[in-house]
Amino acid sequence: MPPPDPNVPPWKKLRPLPVVFVLGLFFLVWWRGQTNEQAQNKRRVEPVQTQGKHTLLRGQTMGTTFTVKLSGVLPEPHSQALLGAVRQELGAVDKAMSTYKPDSELSRFNQLLTDGSLVLSEQTTEVLQLALTIGKDSGGAFDVTVGPLVRAWGFGAKSTNKGPDEATIAKLKALTGAAEQMQFDPKTRALRKKTAGVEVDFSAIAKGYGVDRVAERLIKEGVPGFMVEVGGEVRTFGKRADDKPWRIGIEQPNPAGGGIATVVTLGNLSLATSGDYRNYREVNGKRVSHTIDPRTGHPIAHKLASVSVLAKSCARADAWATALNVLGPTEGLALANKLDLAAYFLVRQPDGQFAGSQSAKWPER
Repeated sequence: MPPPDPNVPPWKKLRPLPVVFVLGLFFLVWWRGQTNEQAQNKRRVEPVQTQGKHTLLRGQTMGTTFTVKLSGVLPEPHSQALLGAVRQELGAVDKAMSTYKPDSELSRFNQLLTDGSLVLSEQTTEVLQLALTIGKDSGGAFDVTVGPLVRAWGFGAKSTNKGPDEATIAKLKALTGAAEQMQFDPKTRALRKKTAGVEVDFSAIAKGYGVDRVAERLIKEGVPGFMVEVGGEVRTFGKRADDKPWRIGIEQPNPAGGGIATVVTLGNLSLATSGDYRNYREVNGKRVSHTIDPRTGHPIAHKLASVSVLAKSCARADAWATALNVLGPTEGLALANKLDLAAYFLVRQPDGQFAGSQSAKWPER
Protein backbone atom coordinates (compact mmCIF):
# COMPACT_ATOMS: atom_id res chain seq x y z
CA MET A 1 0.00 0.00 0.00
CA PRO A 2 1.50 3.41 -0.97
CA PRO A 3 2.16 5.88 1.85
CA PRO A 4 -0.49 8.59 2.36
CA ASP A 5 -0.02 11.78 0.42
CA PRO A 6 0.62 14.61 2.92
CA ASN A 7 -0.72 17.14 0.39
CA VAL A 8 -4.25 15.63 0.41
CA PRO A 9 -6.61 17.26 2.98
CA PRO A 10 -7.95 14.85 5.66
CA TRP A 11 -11.62 15.24 4.63
CA LYS A 12 -10.77 14.01 1.12
CA LYS A 13 -9.37 10.79 2.56
CA LEU A 14 -12.90 9.76 3.75
CA ARG A 15 -14.65 7.27 1.55
CA PRO A 16 -18.26 7.98 0.56
CA LEU A 17 -20.92 5.86 2.26
CA PRO A 18 -22.27 3.09 0.08
CA VAL A 19 -25.42 4.10 -1.77
CA VAL A 20 -27.31 1.09 -0.43
CA PHE A 21 -26.56 2.11 3.16
CA VAL A 22 -27.73 5.69 2.58
CA LEU A 23 -30.95 4.54 0.95
CA GLY A 24 -31.54 2.06 3.76
CA LEU A 25 -31.03 4.74 6.40
CA PHE A 26 -33.44 7.06 4.60
CA PHE A 27 -36.09 4.33 4.39
CA LEU A 28 -35.73 3.55 8.09
CA VAL A 29 -36.27 7.19 9.08
CA TRP A 30 -39.24 7.50 6.69
CA TRP A 31 -40.82 4.24 7.90
CA ARG A 32 -40.51 5.20 11.58
CA GLY A 33 -42.05 8.58 10.80
CA GLN A 34 -44.97 6.90 9.05
CA THR A 35 -45.41 4.45 11.94
CA ASN A 36 -45.48 7.28 14.50
CA GLU A 37 -47.99 9.21 12.39
CA GLN A 38 -50.22 6.13 12.05
CA ALA A 39 -50.08 5.59 15.82
CA GLN A 40 -51.04 9.21 16.45
CA ASN A 41 -53.92 8.92 14.00
CA LYS A 42 -55.20 5.87 15.86
CA ARG A 43 -55.13 7.84 19.13
CA ARG A 44 -57.05 10.76 17.64
CA VAL A 45 -60.78 10.85 18.25
CA GLU A 46 -62.87 11.81 15.25
CA PRO A 47 -64.77 15.01 16.04
CA VAL A 48 -68.00 13.67 14.51
CA GLN A 49 -69.10 10.06 15.03
CA THR A 50 -72.26 8.00 15.14
CA GLN A 51 -73.17 5.78 18.08
CA GLY A 52 -76.25 3.71 17.40
CA LYS A 53 -79.03 6.19 16.72
CA HIS A 54 -77.05 9.13 18.08
CA THR A 55 -74.51 11.60 16.71
CA LEU A 56 -71.41 12.34 18.82
CA LEU A 57 -69.48 15.62 18.69
CA ARG A 58 -66.15 15.61 20.48
CA GLY A 59 -63.16 17.85 21.06
CA GLN A 60 -60.96 19.65 23.54
CA THR A 61 -61.61 22.81 25.49
CA MET A 62 -60.53 24.57 28.70
CA GLY A 63 -57.78 22.05 29.34
CA THR A 64 -60.21 19.11 29.19
CA THR A 65 -62.55 17.43 26.72
CA PHE A 66 -66.17 17.85 25.64
CA THR A 67 -68.73 15.38 24.34
CA VAL A 68 -72.10 16.26 22.86
CA LYS A 69 -74.53 13.43 22.18
CA LEU A 70 -77.37 14.35 19.83
CA SER A 71 -80.57 12.38 19.35
CA GLY A 72 -80.61 10.98 15.82
CA VAL A 73 -78.02 10.35 13.14
CA LEU A 74 -77.59 13.74 11.49
CA PRO A 75 -76.36 14.45 7.93
CA GLU A 76 -72.70 15.44 7.72
CA PRO A 77 -73.29 19.14 6.89
CA HIS A 78 -75.71 19.51 9.81
CA SER A 79 -73.46 17.75 12.34
CA GLN A 80 -70.44 19.76 11.21
CA ALA A 81 -72.42 23.00 11.57
CA LEU A 82 -73.46 22.05 15.09
CA LEU A 83 -69.87 21.11 15.95
CA GLY A 84 -68.83 24.57 14.85
CA ALA A 85 -71.52 26.12 17.04
CA VAL A 86 -70.37 24.07 20.05
CA ARG A 87 -66.76 25.11 19.55
CA GLN A 88 -67.80 28.73 19.15
CA GLU A 89 -69.64 28.77 22.47
CA LEU A 90 -66.91 26.96 24.41
CA GLY A 91 -64.21 29.08 22.78
CA ALA A 92 -65.94 32.27 23.89
CA VAL A 93 -66.07 31.04 27.50
CA ASP A 94 -62.42 29.99 27.43
CA LYS A 95 -61.35 33.28 25.87
CA ALA A 96 -63.08 35.25 28.60
CA MET A 97 -62.41 33.09 31.66
CA SER A 98 -59.12 31.28 31.12
CA THR A 99 -56.40 31.93 33.68
CA TYR A 100 -53.76 30.52 31.32
CA LYS A 101 -54.39 32.85 28.39
CA PRO A 102 -52.77 36.22 29.16
CA ASP A 103 -55.34 38.19 27.13
CA SER A 104 -58.47 36.70 28.72
CA GLU A 105 -60.72 38.92 30.83
CA LEU A 106 -59.75 37.19 34.05
CA SER A 107 -56.03 37.33 33.26
CA ARG A 108 -56.24 41.03 32.48
CA PHE A 109 -58.09 41.64 35.74
CA ASN A 110 -55.57 39.59 37.69
CA GLN A 111 -52.76 41.72 36.25
CA LEU A 112 -54.38 44.97 37.41
CA LEU A 113 -53.08 47.09 40.24
CA THR A 114 -55.45 48.15 43.00
CA ASP A 115 -56.22 51.47 41.35
CA GLY A 116 -57.43 49.88 38.12
CA SER A 117 -60.75 48.36 37.07
CA LEU A 118 -61.98 46.23 34.20
CA VAL A 119 -65.35 46.32 32.45
CA LEU A 120 -66.56 42.73 32.17
CA SER A 121 -68.50 41.17 29.34
CA GLU A 122 -72.09 40.08 29.96
CA GLN A 123 -71.14 36.41 30.23
CA THR A 124 -68.31 37.02 32.71
CA THR A 125 -70.61 39.27 34.71
CA GLU A 126 -73.21 36.49 34.84
CA VAL A 127 -70.68 34.00 36.18
CA LEU A 128 -69.22 36.47 38.69
CA GLN A 129 -72.62 37.35 40.13
CA LEU A 130 -73.53 33.68 40.49
CA ALA A 131 -70.17 32.99 42.16
CA LEU A 132 -70.65 35.84 44.61
CA THR A 133 -74.16 34.64 45.48
CA ILE A 134 -73.06 31.05 46.09
CA GLY A 135 -70.04 32.30 48.02
CA LYS A 136 -72.34 34.20 50.36
CA ASP A 137 -74.91 31.40 50.69
CA SER A 138 -72.19 28.83 51.43
CA GLY A 139 -70.60 30.92 54.18
CA GLY A 140 -67.42 31.40 52.16
CA ALA A 141 -66.94 27.73 51.24
CA PHE A 142 -67.06 28.75 47.57
CA ASP A 143 -64.58 31.52 46.78
CA VAL A 144 -63.25 32.45 43.33
CA THR A 145 -60.26 34.25 44.91
CA VAL A 146 -58.76 31.08 46.41
CA GLY A 147 -56.37 30.52 43.46
CA PRO A 148 -53.12 31.69 45.15
CA LEU A 149 -53.72 29.24 48.01
CA VAL A 150 -54.36 26.40 45.55
CA ARG A 151 -51.03 27.10 43.86
CA ALA A 152 -49.24 27.36 47.19
CA TRP A 153 -50.34 23.82 48.01
CA GLY A 154 -48.77 22.53 44.80
CA PHE A 155 -51.68 22.56 42.35
CA GLY A 156 -51.31 24.58 39.19
CA ALA A 157 -48.86 25.17 36.36
CA LYS A 158 -45.86 24.90 38.73
CA SER A 159 -46.51 21.88 40.93
CA THR A 160 -44.58 21.15 44.08
CA ASN A 161 -44.52 18.46 46.76
CA LYS A 162 -43.79 20.94 49.52
CA GLY A 163 -46.64 22.71 51.29
CA PRO A 164 -46.67 26.34 52.49
CA ASP A 165 -45.84 27.31 56.05
CA GLU A 166 -48.41 28.97 58.29
CA ALA A 167 -47.01 32.45 57.67
CA THR A 168 -47.47 32.01 53.91
CA ILE A 169 -50.98 30.64 54.41
CA ALA A 170 -51.91 33.64 56.56
CA LYS A 171 -50.49 36.03 53.96
CA LEU A 172 -52.42 34.40 51.11
CA LYS A 173 -55.63 34.13 53.13
CA ALA A 174 -55.52 37.91 53.41
CA LEU A 175 -56.03 37.98 49.62
CA THR A 176 -59.15 35.79 49.66
CA GLY A 177 -62.78 36.68 50.15
CA ALA A 178 -64.36 37.75 46.86
CA ALA A 179 -66.99 39.99 48.42
CA GLU A 180 -64.44 41.79 50.62
CA GLN A 181 -61.50 41.98 48.21
CA MET A 182 -63.33 43.26 45.14
CA GLN A 183 -65.80 45.97 44.26
CA PHE A 184 -68.29 45.32 41.45
CA ASP A 185 -70.71 47.80 39.89
CA PRO A 186 -73.53 45.85 38.18
CA LYS A 187 -74.66 48.94 36.24
CA THR A 188 -71.34 49.57 34.51
CA ARG A 189 -70.07 45.96 34.91
CA ALA A 190 -66.79 47.42 36.24
CA LEU A 191 -64.78 45.19 38.56
CA ARG A 192 -62.07 46.63 40.77
CA LYS A 193 -59.76 44.91 43.23
CA LYS A 194 -59.28 46.49 46.65
CA THR A 195 -56.01 44.74 47.48
CA ALA A 196 -52.95 44.19 45.30
CA GLY A 197 -52.43 40.53 44.51
CA VAL A 198 -56.10 39.53 44.53
CA GLU A 199 -56.90 37.10 41.72
CA VAL A 200 -60.08 35.58 40.29
CA ASP A 201 -60.26 31.97 39.14
CA PHE A 202 -63.46 30.48 37.66
CA SER A 203 -62.12 26.93 37.36
CA ALA A 204 -64.86 25.62 39.70
CA ILE A 205 -67.70 27.15 37.70
CA ALA A 206 -66.53 27.89 34.13
CA LYS A 207 -66.91 24.35 32.78
CA GLY A 208 -70.48 24.23 34.03
CA TYR A 209 -71.17 27.61 32.46
CA GLY A 210 -69.69 26.34 29.19
CA VAL A 211 -72.12 23.43 29.31
CA ASP A 212 -74.98 25.91 29.76
CA ARG A 213 -73.85 28.00 26.80
CA VAL A 214 -73.68 24.96 24.54
CA ALA A 215 -77.07 23.65 25.73
CA GLU A 216 -78.78 26.98 25.15
CA ARG A 217 -77.21 27.24 21.69
CA LEU A 218 -78.39 23.73 20.74
CA ILE A 219 -81.92 24.53 21.92
CA LYS A 220 -81.81 27.68 19.79
CA GLU A 221 -80.64 25.58 16.82
CA GLY A 222 -83.71 23.38 17.23
CA VAL A 223 -82.02 20.19 18.43
CA PRO A 224 -84.81 18.09 20.03
CA GLY A 225 -82.66 16.04 22.41
CA PHE A 226 -79.04 16.09 23.57
CA MET A 227 -76.51 15.46 26.32
CA VAL A 228 -73.65 17.94 26.79
CA GLU A 229 -70.59 17.04 28.90
CA VAL A 230 -67.51 19.17 29.57
CA GLY A 231 -64.89 17.81 31.95
CA GLY A 232 -67.46 15.61 33.70
CA GLU A 233 -70.15 18.28 34.11
CA VAL A 234 -73.38 17.32 32.31
CA ARG A 235 -76.64 18.83 31.11
CA THR A 236 -79.39 17.08 29.15
CA PHE A 237 -82.46 18.17 27.21
CA GLY A 238 -85.37 16.32 25.65
CA LYS A 239 -85.05 12.58 25.16
CA ARG A 240 -82.71 10.07 23.62
CA ALA A 241 -83.24 8.82 20.08
CA ASP A 242 -85.02 5.74 21.49
CA ASP A 243 -87.51 8.06 23.24
CA LYS A 244 -86.08 7.17 26.66
CA PRO A 245 -84.92 9.76 29.22
CA TRP A 246 -81.25 10.56 29.66
CA ARG A 247 -79.78 8.60 32.57
CA ILE A 248 -76.33 9.45 33.97
CA GLY A 249 -74.23 7.29 36.26
CA ILE A 250 -72.29 8.66 39.23
CA GLU A 251 -69.08 6.68 39.54
CA GLN A 252 -67.56 5.20 42.64
CA PRO A 253 -64.83 7.60 43.87
CA ASN A 254 -61.96 5.25 43.10
CA PRO A 255 -58.92 6.50 41.12
CA ALA A 256 -58.63 3.11 39.42
CA GLY A 257 -62.28 3.14 38.37
CA GLY A 258 -64.69 1.45 40.68
CA GLY A 259 -67.93 1.23 38.70
CA ILE A 260 -71.18 3.12 39.20
CA ALA A 261 -72.41 4.15 42.65
CA THR A 262 -75.87 5.26 41.52
CA VAL A 263 -77.79 6.33 38.42
CA VAL A 264 -79.93 9.43 38.08
CA THR A 265 -82.51 10.36 35.44
CA LEU A 266 -81.82 13.94 34.44
CA GLY A 267 -84.60 15.15 32.18
CA ASN A 268 -83.91 18.82 31.46
CA LEU A 269 -81.41 19.18 34.31
CA SER A 270 -77.67 19.42 34.97
CA LEU A 271 -75.37 17.24 37.06
CA ALA A 272 -71.96 18.20 38.46
CA THR A 273 -69.64 16.22 40.72
CA SER A 274 -66.75 17.37 42.90
CA GLY A 275 -64.32 15.02 44.65
CA ASP A 276 -60.76 14.52 45.79
CA TYR A 277 -60.14 11.03 44.43
CA ARG A 278 -58.51 12.06 41.15
CA ASN A 279 -56.71 15.34 41.69
CA TYR A 280 -54.42 15.06 44.70
CA ARG A 281 -50.71 14.95 45.47
CA GLU A 282 -48.22 14.08 48.16
CA VAL A 283 -47.19 17.16 50.16
CA ASN A 284 -44.66 16.77 52.95
CA GLY A 285 -45.23 13.02 52.78
CA LYS A 286 -49.02 13.29 53.17
CA ARG A 287 -51.78 12.98 50.60
CA VAL A 288 -53.67 16.26 50.19
CA SER A 289 -56.71 17.17 48.13
CA HIS A 290 -56.68 19.85 45.44
CA THR A 291 -59.79 21.33 47.07
CA ILE A 292 -58.71 24.10 49.44
CA ASP A 293 -61.05 25.36 52.13
CA PRO A 294 -60.95 29.18 51.69
CA ARG A 295 -61.96 29.60 55.33
CA THR A 296 -58.87 27.84 56.69
CA GLY A 297 -56.36 28.03 53.83
CA HIS A 298 -55.77 24.27 54.13
CA PRO A 299 -56.87 21.33 51.96
CA ILE A 300 -60.07 19.63 53.01
CA ALA A 301 -59.41 16.71 55.39
CA HIS A 302 -62.84 15.15 56.03
CA LYS A 303 -64.13 11.76 54.82
CA LEU A 304 -66.26 13.06 51.95
CA ALA A 305 -64.97 11.47 48.73
CA SER A 306 -67.37 13.09 46.28
CA VAL A 307 -70.58 15.08 46.11
CA SER A 308 -72.93 15.44 43.13
CA VAL A 309 -75.47 18.22 42.66
CA LEU A 310 -78.53 18.43 40.42
CA ALA A 311 -79.71 21.83 39.20
CA LYS A 312 -81.29 23.43 36.18
CA SER A 313 -78.12 25.43 35.51
CA CYS A 314 -74.88 23.48 35.16
CA ALA A 315 -72.87 26.48 36.35
CA ARG A 316 -74.92 26.46 39.56
CA ALA A 317 -74.51 22.70 39.97
CA ASP A 318 -70.77 22.99 39.33
CA ALA A 319 -70.23 25.71 41.94
CA TRP A 320 -72.43 24.09 44.57
CA ALA A 321 -70.68 20.74 44.14
CA THR A 322 -67.41 22.46 45.03
CA ALA A 323 -68.94 24.35 47.96
CA LEU A 324 -70.54 21.22 49.46
CA ASN A 325 -67.30 19.31 48.94
CA VAL A 326 -65.51 21.95 51.02
CA LEU A 327 -68.16 21.82 53.74
CA GLY A 328 -68.00 18.05 54.09
CA PRO A 329 -70.59 15.31 54.65
CA THR A 330 -72.26 16.69 57.78
CA GLU A 331 -72.20 20.45 57.28
CA GLY A 332 -72.71 20.08 53.53
CA LEU A 333 -75.75 17.83 53.86
CA ALA A 334 -77.30 20.14 56.43
CA LEU A 335 -76.88 23.17 54.17
CA ALA A 336 -78.18 21.28 51.12
CA ASN A 337 -81.38 20.47 53.02
CA LYS A 338 -81.67 24.01 54.33
CA LEU A 339 -81.34 25.53 50.84
CA ASP A 340 -83.37 22.81 49.11
CA LEU A 341 -80.45 21.59 47.00
CA ALA A 342 -80.47 18.15 45.36
CA ALA A 343 -77.16 16.61 46.48
CA TYR A 344 -75.73 13.10 46.75
CA PHE A 345 -72.73 12.41 49.03
CA LEU A 346 -70.31 9.47 48.95
CA VAL A 347 -68.40 9.16 52.23
CA ARG A 348 -65.35 6.97 52.92
CA GLN A 349 -65.84 4.21 55.47
CA PRO A 350 -63.21 2.62 57.74
CA ASP A 351 -63.30 -0.58 55.65
CA GLY A 352 -62.41 1.33 52.47
CA GLN A 353 -65.94 1.24 51.07
CA PHE A 354 -68.24 4.20 50.43
CA ALA A 355 -71.59 5.03 51.98
CA GLY A 356 -74.09 7.17 50.11
CA SER A 357 -76.33 9.79 51.66
CA GLN A 358 -78.61 12.29 49.97
CA SER A 359 -80.50 15.48 50.62
CA ALA A 360 -84.28 15.46 50.75
CA LYS A 361 -84.51 16.92 47.24
CA TRP A 362 -82.34 14.23 45.62
CA PRO A 363 -84.59 12.01 43.48
CA GLU A 364 -85.12 8.37 44.37
CA ARG A 365 -83.38 5.94 42.06
